[in-house]
Amino acid sequence: MAEKHYRVPACKRALDLLLGVVALLVLSPLMLVVALAVLIAEGPPLLFCQQRPGLGGELFRLCKFRTMRAGGAGQSDEQRLTALGRFLRRSSLDELPELLLVVGGRMSLVGPRPLLPQYLERYTPEQARRHEVLPGITGWAQVNGRNAITWEEKFALDVWYVDNWSVWLDVRILLLTLVKWVSGEGISQPGRETMEEFLGAGQDGGESPSGG
Repeated sequence: MAEKHYRVPACKRALDLLLGVVALLVLSPLMLVVALAVLIAEGPPLLFCQQRPGLGGELFRLCKFRTMRAGGAGQSDEQRLTALGRFLRRSSLDELPELLLVVGGRMSLVGPRPLLPQYLERYTPEQARRHEVLPGITGWAQVNGRNAITWEEKFALDVWYVDNWSVWLDVRILLLTLVKWVSGEGISQPGRETMEEFLGAGQDGGESPSGG
């Protein structure tokens, strides 16, 4: 997949730059407040950073505000998740640093969420098509169930987005994201604080090593 060249449409890039810069300017005071809250409540490090596959499966460094206790070997993600971290995840405020990646061109405002590198070899050829577009902060799967749906349903929605992308679809997803953000719908998988790990088609999941 990495051998094929993928191009970001100019109109999508323009929308990301315009809205990304505006969002950074407007939300920078909120980002500062969140950063101070994390440092005061949990101490350093401020950010959780991890390699994730982006366009064409090429790895990039994704960073978000830390929501889990550092260390915690042998503990599950749910056990490491802090009270502040739960709030940041439910409000999606932990994702704010990704706006810098949008402006830098490694992510888009809208696209399939960037997942773990080990998932690359677990996708079916159809599921792997989710990497034909830039990964996003929000996406079609996020406004149609987010973590309350199965991996297979999520990947099918991601591929649908790849096949049906338009600027107007991105605008629609951004507007729906605001609605979902207010309602808090679909933030967690039913009965869990975090999404289970994707082990491949037809396999049961375990604890997701998502960190953060």
